Amino acid sequence: MTQVYFIVFLPLLAAIIAGFFGRQLGDRGAHLVTCSSIVVAAVLSWYTFLSMTLGDLEPAVVPVFTWISSGEFSLNWALNVDALTATMLIVVTTVSAVVHIYSVGYMHHDKSQPRFMAYLSFFSFSMLMLVTADNLVQMFFGWEGVGVASYLLIGFWYHKPSANAAAIKAFIVNRVGDLGFALGIFLVFVATGSVLFEDIFPAIPGLVGESYSFLGLELDMITTMCILLFIGAMGKSAQLGLHTWLPDAMEGPTPVSALIHAATMVTAGVFMVCRLSPIFEYSEFALMVVTVVGASTAFFAATVGLTQNDIKRVIAYSTCSQLGYMFFAAGVSAYQAAMFHLMTHAFFKALLFLGAGSVIHAMSDEQDMRNMGGLAGKIKLTYAFMMIGSIALMGFGVPGVFGFAGFYSKDFILEAAWAADTAVSDYALWLGIIAAFMTAFYSGRLLFMTFHGKPRCDEKTLAHVHESPLIMTGPLWILAIGAVLAGIVGYPYFVGHHMAEFWGDAILVLPAHDIFEKAHHPEFWVIATPLAAGLSGFALSFVFYVLNPALPGIVARTFKPLYAMSYNKWYFDEIFDFLFVKPAFCIGRIFWKKGDQGTIDHFGPDGVAARTRDGARLASLMQSGYVYHYAFAMLIGVVLFATWYILSGAA
Repeated sequence: MTQVYFIVFLPLLAAIIAGFFGRQLGDRGAHLVTCSSIVVAAVLSWYTFLSMTLGDLEPAVVPVFTWISSGEFSLNWALNVDALTATMLIVVTTVSAVVHIYSVGYMHHDKSQPRFMAYLSFFSFSMLMLVTADNLVQMFFGWEGVGVASYLLIGFWYHKPSANAAAIKAFIVNRVGDLGFALGIFLVFVATGSVLFEDIFPAIPGLVGESYSFLGLELDMITTMCILLFIGAMGKSAQLGLHTWLPDAMEGPTPVSALIHAATMVTAGVFMVCRLSPIFEYSEFALMVVTVVGASTAFFAATVGLTQNDIKRVIAYSTCSQLGYMFFAAGVSAYQAAMFHLMTHAFFKALLFLGAGSVIHAMSDEQDMRNMGGLAGKIKLTYAFMMIGSIALMGFGVPGVFGFAGFYSKDFILEAAWAADTAVSDYALWLGIIAAFMTAFYSGRLLFMTFHGKPRCDEKTLAHVHESPLIMTGPLWILAIGAVLAGIVGYPYFVGHHMAEFWGDAILVLPAHDIFEKAHHPEFWVIATPLAAGLSGFALSFVFYVLNPALPGIVARTFKPLYAMSYNKWYFDEIFDFLFVKPAFCIGRIFWKKGDQGTIDHFGPDGVAARTRDGARLASLMQSGYVYHYAFAMLIGVVLFATWYILSGAA
């Protein structure tokens, strides 16, 4: 198990070397250090995962050192390796390795390549720290680390005001969720007396029915801690209400989008809920909240993806929607299905983002799909990768025969929602089916607007369209293989007949919530409906954007309010700006003008300086420059002194 040390700390070492010695190493040196370290970590991660899958490796906690020691409280920095961790290790390191190598080509014109590579490696270390945590404090450490790394990567091109604004927005919105996460950790510690998973989980059943008083209210202990922890997951995984940072984060370089917003950071919330399944399982209300929020996010983000024109934003809202699927899977206690979709989604969504980067590279940094078209014959390899990623995202396949990765994981989530057979799970099922229809439509729309039809760019740009170099297209083969085979290979272990042996004790599902047996024997309509929805959505996009390209404009004008609502992202940014941003600026301005300048500065430093200046001005009036004035003043002084002396002596 010693390989886990290298998996976690090699990226940190690479980040330090590239970050502090980048000028001495140069671009090539930074590439070599960071890429080689993450590739080694990826190879070791796959070794660990396969060893655990085949049953040769038992779960273990590997100590690093004593981290906190204060009175009776002691906390070790340790690396927890089980099936959940092993799954996240291959996801994080594989996607990160591909992104590192891809970035060598994509960022080759940038002047700060060592800094970029250092940020990528630092992010990878933080994410690995998060997924290997054996306690809530260490998890929070990694949680905040990926937040800092995402801020640095989104705002990497700091000379662009839009990138700075997006980085700040991501940081602040995530702080809202992180506050909930921190409060949840505090409540867990108060309730159980520990932050170690091995102490917390056995203590939870004893807290069932326990409540506490807060502002005169009696609140259920477990439900409150679950809701607070889930708020943290909502922020990091861009769920409805705390999702607004994700699309704006596309201001970062495209490799950042693939690493952070496709496969790793945004899945941290899903991982956290699955890791804490021994807590969530004891709160029916919390599970209902997770299900409703996840299903609503899947539907909402899919509606917005229908009308976006920036190729990266379409994929970003797709990510938001797919995360919703993962959460409502966890909400119906199908945590294994959530992790399965997390794993398959990592491959095809990273493939789509990096494929989009290849398109942008070919189009001389153009990202608007309305200025593309007719690219299929010019960048054939990129087109093939984008087609594979889109088919996997749409979840196409033939039941019982073969399907792309998303077919197995997404359909099982819907089957699990059907098997749960509650009002909330039915809500999730039908929103999931509708979202599948919209997913197929906007995926087809992206393909047809980008690669088919007549070119809509200027002739100069079209003349420069070319396939990306091997350093960029080569790594995509790994993701393409995953997008094709991850579902069929992973199904038996994640949700199939080897599920119990693979997951072991990493995930807890109470007998009352176990729907897997029923989910494996769904009714015909449960299998057929999502497939029909996907096929019809893709066919409709073909009609709209290939057979009759005038239809989208007609529909947009006919249903103008609905189109405007989708195009403007349901006006969440405007609503939040009105409710929170402008009042915060107004309050801040009042404190600044009336409090800081009007009170503290006026009576403090500025006031003292002003009074000193006034005194000096008055004193200067007495300096006339005439000797007899000074002599007269001295005489008056002598008279006053003599008078005081005589009077005081007489007294």
